[in-house]
Formats: sequence, structure tokens, C-alpha cells
Amino acid sequence: MFFDKKANEKPHKGSALVGYDLNNEFSQISCMIYGSENSEAETVPTVMGSRQYNIPLALCKLKDSGKWLYGKEALNSAGEEGAYLITDLVGLARKGERIEIGEEKTEAVGLLALFIKRSLSLLSMIVDPENIGAIMFTVDELDDVMVEVLAKAAANLNLKTPHIYFQSHTESFYNFMLHQSEELWNYQTLACEHDGKRLKTYRMERNKKTTPIVVLIEEQTYCDVILPKPDEEEDVKASLYGLADSKFTDILKKQCEERIVSCAYLLGDGFKNDWAKESLRFLCRNRRVFQGNNLFSKGACYALLEKVQPSEAGAAHIFLGADKLKSNIGMNVLKRGKESYYALLDAGQNWYEARRVCEFLLPGEENTLSFVITPLNGRRAEIQEIVLEGAPVREGAFCRYEMEIKMSSVACVEARITDLGFGELFPAAGKVWRKQFVVAD
Repeated sequence: MFFDKKANEKPHKGSALVGYDLNNEFSQISCMIYGSENSEAETVPTVMGSRQYNIPLALCKLKDSGKWLYGKEALNSAGEEGAYLITDLVGLARKGERIEIGEEKTEAVGLLALFIKRSLSLLSMIVDPENIGAIMFTVDELDDVMVEVLAKAAANLNLKTPHIYFQSHTESFYNFMLHQSEELWNYQTLACEHDGKRLKTYRMERNKKTTPIVVLIEEQTYCDVILPKPDEEEDVKASLYGLADSKFTDILKKQCEERIVSCAYLLGDGFKNDWAKESLRFLCRNRRVFQGNNLFSKGACYALLEKVQPSEAGAAHIFLGADKLKSNIGMNVLKRGKESYYALLDAGQNWYEARRVCEFLLPGEENTLSFVITPLNGRRAEIQEIVLEGAPVREGAFCRYEMEIKMSSVACVEARITDLGFGELFPAAGKVWRKQFVVAD
């Protein structure tokens, strides 16, 4: 018998669902009101009425007043006497650096939190920043170090909501497509992001033979699509743009070779100049092409909406990215005298969010827990057992336990089982078992 302790609370209707895109050079914010008739995410401009969405990732402390500035204002004030400019906040936070500002040293992750807090004030153009019901941070690469950095930064924000999540740009692309017309992603979909330094492609495909439909996204990074610097001579610019166009065309041909690509998205400041002439001619044949730079922050917003109000498309699909649990994990238990399957962790969850706490009863003479691992890659289900060595033996009675099960990595399950006793006759011994086992990644 199981007693589930999984929380089911949701943000209250009328609160803001916020998607926060964070990369090395800028951030971007999109939001929507949960429960409103308008289900479109709206990106917050840095200047009212403009389409300027990128907030430069910079802080500047003025020596005389001690005032902190952020974004473009910070960059503009960097030349003032005694001003302390800090950039590369994400990189410094990842390294665990302490930044020297005058005679003081400050944790880089604390400065990152300060930047996020100040930038969230831009929400006031659309909604009261105090009314954030949930926030999703999205970043280019989400490894265990980045998860720790974001968790520390989020803890310093003092937000009134407990609904704080993280996901990769790849997953934000998936969630963005879920909320587009299905004709755009009926076949494969391609997103190409150029930040001025490197090109990254995301190719999304669906396996319609599975239930739910499994979605996979292949990522590729190219460092040879080089764009000229702004101060280059015009003839040098023309040459470099032509070479970049040729290489980009070759990449697109390989990405689309023997595949049907329904549509494509060109993302990032790298595409703001009109250099991709031949590549665009190829890309626009028989497919729709869109250009912009706020797809990821909007996708983060839609991801929150899927958590609180799943769409039909979201219910019918499951995304298996690099940081996703690839197997369903559960147990066969007795329910009203009949054996049934009890789900613990679901495939498709981010490994760092996968956690379940529950209580259960075992017959006093049993000390083995059996977990059913069902991969979504078509392989057969397997059984993993945990033996509670030294567990109390209570013939004719039950033993009551609490179990916390979570992922310590994308392929490692960690279980903690605690003896809770059973009433006054069998007080808790306080014994704890910790076990790990590996699942497919």
C-alpha cells in the first residue's frame, strides 16, 4: 500500500508565467497570464513600444553613489570614473568566482542574481513583477554545474513563488513548436541560431509509431560559418559574408537531405544582416521560413503553461532530450487485493526535477523492493531489486516505510528508505537504507 506525497499545487490564475532566457551575453524575458483568454506569450521589450528584447548581461557599480546599474545602462556608464563594470556573469558564476569590486569581494552567483532581479523589473510594462506565479529559466547548455548555479541564483531572488524551473534551449524549442500550428511541424522542423560567433542547428523529428509520440531533437554546432567584425573593410566583409553564405548553404543541404522539413527558424543577431542570400533561396523552397530572436524565452513560457495546463499536443507527445529520464520507473504493488502498476518517475522528466516521496507497507517477513524499469527506446522492461538488509522481521504484521526516490544523474536512480515503525507495538527503529541503480540514458 502506498501513500503519495507528491505536491499538486499550481500557480494561481491571474499570475504571470515567466520565461527567462539567459546566455553569456544577454537575457530576454517573455510572459503570459495564467488563465487568461490570450494564450500567446509576449516578449518584454527593453524600451516601451520597441522590438528590442535583448538585455545586455552586464552590471555596473558607480563608485560615488554605490548605485548598481544593469543592461545597456551599465554598459553606457562603464566609462565613468570609478565605475566597476562586470560582464560574463554566467561564465564567472559557473567557475564559482569571487569578484573584486573596490575593497570588497562578491560571489559571482550573487551578482548574477542581482542582474536577474533588476531585469525582472521590466515586467512592470506588462504585469506586476510581484505577481509572478512561475518562472522558467532557459539556457544554451544545462549541465549539473549550470543547474547548481541557477538554483543558487534563484534562491537569492526572494520570489514569492515556489514554482521555479530550468530547461535547455533545446527543450524550449520543443515547447515553442507545441504551440504553433501543426502544419508547421507535421514533418521535421529546423532552427538555426547564429549569435555572431558560431552557428547552432536544432532539427526536430517525431516518431509517430510510438504512443505517446516520441520527439527527438538533434543538435549540431558549427564554428566555421564566420561573420565579419563591424570594423572590417567593405571588400573583406563582402568576401566573408559570401563564404559564410556558401558554408551555411552546404549545412542546410545536409540537414534537409532525404528529409521533409516543414519549416525553419533563423534565430539570433547573426542573421540580422542580409548576407544569407543563396542559403535562404534554398531554404525557402517548399517550406516556410521565419526570422526572430525570442523563440527560446517564448518556449520557456509555453513550457510553464504545459506544466499547469497541458495542451492536447503536449499530452500526445513526449520529448526525450539529453537531460531527460529515458525510462518509466515504477513498482508492481497490491491494490485492493489485485496487483497493479504504481508509477514513481516518468520518462520525459528532467533528471534533476525527477523526485517522488511516498509511504508504503510491507508484510513483516519481506525485505525486498522490486522496481520496474521500462525504457522508451523499445527495449524490454527490466527489474531492479533493493534488499533492505537488517530490516525488522514482524511476522503476521506490517512494516511501514517512507521512500524518497530521485535521479542523481540522467542515468542513476537514488533511493532512500526509512523505517517508520507501525503503531505503538512496533516503534520506528530509525534505520535508513540508501541504494542506487543505473537506468538507460
